[in-house]
Amino acid sequence: MARKNTDYTNIPKEKFEFFDRSEAIHDKKLETKPVGYFKDAMMRFCRNKSSLTAAVIIALLLAFALIVPLVSHNNYTKSKTDTTYLQYGKLLPKSKLFSWAGWDGAKRETISSDMYAYYEAMETERGVNAITKVYKADYEDSSSTSNSTFYDVRVDSYSKIGMLNLTLTKAEYEAIQDWQDENQIQVIYPSVDSKSIQAPNLRSDPNIWYKCTNKGAPKLDKDGNITPIYLTKGKDGDYHSLRIAGDDGSYRYATVTGSSTSMSFKVRVDALSYFQYRYGHEPIFLFGTNAYGQDILTRMAEGARFSLLFALIISAINLAIGAVYGAIEGFYGGAIDLIMERISDILNDVPFIVVTSLFQLHLASKVGVVPSLLFAFVLTGWIGMASKTRMQFYRYKNQEYILAARTLGAKDSRLMFKHIFPNAIGTLITSAVLTVPSVIYSESNMTYLGIVNLDSSNMTSLGTMLSQGTSMLTTYPHIILFPAIYISLLMISFNLFGNGLRDAFNPSLRGTEE
Repeated sequence: MARKNTDYTNIPKEKFEFFDRSEAIHDKKLETKPVGYFKDAMMRFCRNKSSLTAAVIIALLLAFALIVPLVSHNNYTKSKTDTTYLQYGKLLPKSKLFSWAGWDGAKRETISSDMYAYYEAMETERGVNAITKVYKADYEDSSSTSNSTFYDVRVDSYSKIGMLNLTLTKAEYEAIQDWQDENQIQVIYPSVDSKSIQAPNLRSDPNIWYKCTNKGAPKLDKDGNITPIYLTKGKDGDYHSLRIAGDDGSYRYATVTGSSTSMSFKVRVDALSYFQYRYGHEPIFLFGTNAYGQDILTRMAEGARFSLLFALIISAINLAIGAVYGAIEGFYGGAIDLIMERISDILNDVPFIVVTSLFQLHLASKVGVVPSLLFAFVLTGWIGMASKTRMQFYRYKNQEYILAARTLGAKDSRLMFKHIFPNAIGTLITSAVLTVPSVIYSESNMTYLGIVNLDSSNMTSLGTMLSQGTSMLTTYPHIILFPAIYISLLMISFNLFGNGLRDAFNPSLRGTEE
């Protein structure tokens, strides 16, 4: 293509003016403020809508993990061996605000006529019916081999607990009576003559307060009434508080054992009223409870806080070690790179499960479960970060601007961390961010396999909660549902967030318009 010939001979003289040599020449002042590297990265990150949304979700998940354990009042006990605590296990999610949408702590069940009568008897004594709705009543099931009839009903998991058998000290016994009188709420109910119950498997059931069949259904008298089997003889343990309707003062409300200095009072208490007495609020759990009776909402927040903190610490350590190790490999190359790579290869060939198992067997007893697990993650976790850093250094170390800086006398450390490392920071930050869900996922696998046990009265993790809920997936899916949703949101968000950071910190995109 021929070059265009430009004719400058026809330019009018008015276009020219003489330059005044006495006037100083200056560059024009910039009309806009200079944009630095990190500010430019932040601007480009904010233009990525998916990554920005992921960042907001991560912030909300972090806020949930930090705030909920501080404000939740449902963290009512720490001990899994407390029998009272275990009685409140496997309660379904319940919320007064969303009860209209089925979030009422109840579920649909098909029960026999004996069980239906059992629940009715509980209502007769307590005034609370565990059956909240009857869909279909008194019908025969063709698939059943028994001759009994069935009921298709909705059962409240909170009310169906009914009564609890407790052993109290004298001070505890009297404190409940005082609370009853103050709040006019019945907690302690008359003791039962369990010896009169013919079925041995029902003698330990605190809800059987009447003459019953071997299946728990009440035996009605000739007038169609339930016949109580309350204890009426002997001392009642100095009971001076509220009494149930129909009590003429002869019922025994406690069985007293022990000496005068160490008395024990065996009593029957209403589970709902006792919970309200002991913890100051009704037993309502937004996410339900697990098999140990622990509030899933609070437990999940505590587990998320531990999992996130644990993963962030590991990510930071692996980034620091891997960045330095990989920078030395990639910058110097040659024999140094060869030797360091062989060391990495040897460590990388050791299976992570083997390392974790050995550490849990021999190191956990000395330093604890969490430190030994941290060592297992760090032992080989930095290798991937070092490999990425090495690759980036090989990519940039022979660029012209690096050679120019070396010519001007820049030291190796300055070349590595001032000129080369910033160009690799996008890839490294992405890898560090993606390490967080990776660590949580690996911890979940270790917990599921039983190699690591992070479950205790004051500590748990998301992986532990998933492992505990697996065995009850079909019967109580809420135990695993909420931790699964949390960890899924966490992993998806971190992936999108990491991709956004990678693009934002990519120097080749600086100053581009999207």
